[in-house]
Amino acid sequence: MSSKLVAPHGGKGLVCALLVGQERDAELEKAKGLKQIEISARTKGDLIMMGIGGFSPLSGFMTKADWKGVCENFQMADGTFWPVPITLDVDASEGVKAGDEIALVKDGETFATMHVSETFEMTEADKKWECEKVFMGEGEESVDGKFWDLAPDDHPGVIMVMAQKDINLAGPVKVLSQGEYPAEYPGVFLTPAETRRMFDERGWANVAALQLRNPMHRSHEYLAKIAVEVCDGVLIHSLIGNLKAGDIPADTRVKAIEILIDKYFVNENVINAGYPLDMRYAGPREGLLHATFRQNYGVNNMLIGRDHAGVGDFYGLFEAQEIFDRIPTTGDAGKDLQCRPMKIDWTFYCTECDGMASLRTCPHDKASRVILSGTKLRKALSDGAEIVDHFGRDEVLDHLKEYYASLTEKVEVKMQGAASGESM
Repeated sequence: MSSKLVAPHGGKGLVCALLVGQERDAELEKAKGLKQIEISARTKGDLIMMGIGGFSPLSGFMTKADWKGVCENFQMADGTFWPVPITLDVDASEGVKAGDEIALVKDGETFATMHVSETFEMTEADKKWECEKVFMGEGEESVDGKFWDLAPDDHPGVIMVMAQKDINLAGPVKVLSQGEYPAEYPGVFLTPAETRRMFDERGWANVAALQLRNPMHRSHEYLAKIAVEVCDGVLIHSLIGNLKAGDIPADTRVKAIEILIDKYFVNENVINAGYPLDMRYAGPREGLLHATFRQNYGVNNMLIGRDHAGVGDFYGLFEAQEIFDRIPTTGDAGKDLQCRPMKIDWTFYCTECDGMASLRTCPHDKASRVILSGTKLRKALSDGAEIVDHFGRDEVLDHLKEYYASLTEKVEVKMQGAASGESM
């Protein structure tokens, strides 16, 4: 049976750098004699995605030409669309040079070997330029000279990039581990090959993805059900890598999604899955990244709602939708992004409409609307505040309250304008 799904990004099929069996065993043995480079959690996630084909067509870390092209024009050196840099930083004192083979390790586990094809310096000015290209938006905290007043302390993506070491290494990798994810999230941690097989078995051709880093509230549920109505099915795809302090851990969120699907969805129209990346907190650019790697999973529609992947008030409410209209195209289907946005307006529960609605469908005033956001939900749960009616399903909220009751240390959750509803 031939697949009706969108082709993987890059025109090369699924590019999987993961070794298995005897080949993996031999490479692990070889890695023992190589220079050991300790990697970050972000790099670990990037390697696993390269391993399973989630970052197709990438087979390694970007060159300086790729890095520059991605930051400046959303394109790698060969013209292939890519929205955020995928780079590997090391300290100059490691002495790594072009032509070296190295082992990439984290917490005692070897995740990959790498042939270094190029090294390039990242000065403070280079890092700032990357931040301005990738993280600066059109929200009130980015404009009128505010970005560099606020971002070094308040934007986790900027903090991450500015803290990177001063040398980037480029080159292909051989991935040797999928980390803890297959064991900790069986049936949820799915590779692109696995989701594609599941979609094909269900006869799906037109598939939407819902990106989640928060538990599903009523707006998320509404977005997913809109997609179910107009597509063959929906992949509810949550991040199971690292988040920032105050975000809800993956196992708690995955269980909340399972509860919701079991009680409020037609099960055969929805798949609950997770992917192993850390958030980059790149706002609109991250929305593009979400669409890019979802194409590799077999998805051709990316649900993009209000403040998708937003951080504070650095981005306009619908900037993550608008950016899809500005990305370059080459006319080559292999190089251009084929996963398209499903743009959904601000959604909420309206007491007058007596149901979920959006600014496109609800004629009533703000006083009738229950504004829903993951940040607002996390803040209420963290503060032990009452959660307003119609915010979430009772069974899901009970599960989340149980998690928050188990915490011994409270993390302050910052409430931005988009989450509070002030900017509606």
